[in-house]
Formats: sequence, structure tokens, C-alpha cells
Amino acid sequence: MLLKQIKPSQEQMVELMSYPKNTPVVMVNIIKFKEKTEAGDETGKEAYSRYYKNTLAFVANAKAKLIWKGAIVTTVVGDSGNQPDMIFLVEYPSVDHFLGVITSPEYQKISKDRTIALEYGGLMACQTLE
Repeated sequence: MLLKQIKPSQEQMVELMSYPKNTPVVMVNIIKFKEKTEAGDETGKEAYSRYYKNTLAFVANAKAKLIWKGAIVTTVVGDSGNQPDMIFLVEYPSVDHFLGVITSPEYQKISKDRTIALEYGGLMACQTLE
């Protein structure tokens, strides 16, 4: 079962900040949309599409790049009754580049669309293995 978590805890942010400096990080996004936003005037997918479009400039300015994005077709192993809708990977030059995006006041203004759109918004920081 997917946890209903959208934002990181304080402990998770502290752990992220201990990531090795000047080391690329791949952020794995695991997304499950709400059927409808609380206002009920749009789907979670529609609200997230707006958020995603509005974040592209922030990602580009952080010198990050989308590595892969895809929709879930079927779950082979796991809870197929509660599978996510989408997974995508974004590589940042460092955690500081990622933190620069999510802490900027301009980003904070558009991040509400992510919150209203998602049932679950998993985000995992991954280091490439050699």
C-alpha cells in the first residue's frame, strides 16, 4: 500500500542534506494522482500536469535533466490494486541544486499544485553506483 505522503518530514530533509556534496543525485519520483482535487473542479492528473509544466524552467535553471518518464501499465509484483500512476527520474548536479529549486519562493508558489494533485508523491534521492 502506498503511504499518503506528499511532503518530506524534517527528519527526511536532514538526512537528504547529509548526501555527499558535489555528487550528482537522481531523484526518483513515484506519483499517484487523486481522482479529483479537493475543490472538485479538476482531476489530480490535470493539476499535476500544470505543476509539472511550471517546474520545467526551475529544473532547467538548476542544470538538472529528465532521464526517464513513464506511466505504469501494470504491476507485476506488488499491490496492483494501489499502483502508482507515473514514475520519472530527474538528475541534479548535486543535492544543493535540488534544494535550490524547492526552497525558492517562486517554486513555493507553484508547489501547491503538486500538493492538491497527489494521493502519494514519493521522492527518493539515489546515488549512481559504479
